[in-house]
Amino acid sequence: MKILAFESSCDETAVAVVEDGRRVLSDAIASQADMHALYGGVVPEIASRKHVEAIAALTEKALADAGCTRADIDAVAVTYAPGLIGAVLVGLSFAKSVAYALNVPLIPVHHVRGHIAANYLAFPELEPPFLALAISGGNTLIVDVRDYTDMVILGATRDDAAGECFDKAARVLGLPYPGGKPLDDLAKGSEGGVYKLPHAHVDGAPLDMSFSGLKTAVVNLAHHEEQVGEELDRAALAKDFAQAVSDTLVPRVMEALKQTGYKTMAAAGGVAANSVIRGDLERACEKQGCKLYLPPLKLCGDNGAMIGAQGYYEYLAGHTAGMELNAYATRDIAD
Repeated sequence: MKILAFESSCDETAVAVVEDGRRVLSDAIASQADMHALYGGVVPEIASRKHVEAIAALTEKALADAGCTRADIDAVAVTYAPGLIGAVLVGLSFAKSVAYALNVPLIPVHHVRGHIAANYLAFPELEPPFLALAISGGNTLIVDVRDYTDMVILGATRDDAAGECFDKAARVLGLPYPGGKPLDDLAKGSEGGVYKLPHAHVDGAPLDMSFSGLKTAVVNLAHHEEQVGEELDRAALAKDFAQAVSDTLVPRVMEALKQTGYKTMAAAGGVAANSVIRGDLERACEKQGCKLYLPPLKLCGDNGAMIGAQGYYEYLAGHTAGMELNAYATRDIAD
């Protein structure tokens, strides 16, 4: 089964062709990062307009790269939630028109489910049940993946997402947008242990997280150093910040593994590309005797292939939609 998949939840327009949920035939991506870097972050209106400009030509490229014609497409999958509402609407509206024109099923896909499904593309042997740590720009979730379309949130951030904090910390350190990779590269220049940063706990919810205090602490620390005329050790702060995020995430994932009894976990999302977090997860899973799946860096960020992968399993579960399908800025992964 060949699925034409669309992803436009933020600042990447992505179109892919995926076969049977596991084989990527093409994965075309048009990034807007250079444009949004001028503003230090994503400008929703600009993102939406750029999706409109790119999506038709990108669809033709994805089909050509896959060696497919329109007649070869069996279904259309699309991110319908969550994300920047204008951006999501562009991809959804275009996907609707394609599904209607080709007279094939339209499959709605939750963006975070797509990130988790990126692991199916990299690791054909991976099957539910397993635990997933979904960490992206807008979401930080510990998910019990009971089956391909049956998921339950075990823990989540109560405020800011980990990825949002990475971008904010990178901006304070004078790094370009998007800040994840530049901050990771900067952190590799220090052993850390210089700055004491907060590690929040949520009373009565040991698997939940909070990052707003950490984000504020980094901002205040950098501003204080500037105001008193002291030189900021940028590499040390980058390393200590990344370590504080990892120290929040990893113990909770390990506890969730104990609670579920699972011996398999997968990371997903853009923040899963961070080397500190990846290293800590590897060591913790080895110590606990768990199998860890870390997606390759190219599948950590937003891409269309992950939507096609999850779309296949949504289709098998009978989760298709009509032309009345709407876009949502927020949506529970379990819905």
